[in-house]
Amino acid sequence: MSYASLKPVSKAFVQRKRLIFIRVAAALAVLLLFLTKPALSEGSNGHETLEFLGFCLVLACVAGRLWSILYVGGKKNEELVSAGPFSMSQNPLYFFSTVGAVGIGLLYGSLVAAAALGVASFLIFRVTARKEAEYLLGKFGPAYSAYIKATPRFWPNPLLYRDNDELQFSTRALKRTFYDGLYFLAIFPIIELVEYFRESGLLPTFFTLY
Repeated sequence: MSYASLKPVSKAFVQRKRLIFIRVAAALAVLLLFLTKPALSEGSNGHETLEFLGFCLVLACVAGRLWSILYVGGKKNEELVSAGPFSMSQNPLYFFSTVGAVGIGLLYGSLVAAAALGVASFLIFRVTARKEAEYLLGKFGPAYSAYIKATPRFWPNPLLYRDNDELQFSTRALKRTFYDGLYFLAIFPIIELVEYFRESGLLPTFFTLY
């Protein structure tokens, strides 16, 4: 079912359920980190390659979210933003967050963890995006209907990129998103510390993830 066929709603989607899902997923990820170990041993070429790719994806996540918030910060649900990253995807913030989730799994050194975190993030944000679309369709009507018909729902299409000559942005929203990005970056030293404790025998291992 496309967004254009959704029934408009009268008020913005309350994101409490999304936050609950994200917190549950984060708790499961932490549990995974402490109770399992990657099949590739620390220091091996394969493990180091996955860590490098994961770090690159996390950086892309942080940069992409900052880029997106420049366009929508302070205007979300108030204006129909369709320039910059929003010209390539209806939900670039959710896309880059999913990229970051995959990156965290790779930082851990496991393709299974990367796939699980990526799929979980995609499903959570897909539900959130659908609810938000219901609200925006009710608020902006035909303009939003035309936008969603011309713009991919999730995966960006660079060929559609267009921009404005001038850009006004919220420094408060940009600062908040920057601080949020620090949580992604903080995962790397945490994973390294857990790996040290595991190698020292201070943490038990119950499962091995490939």
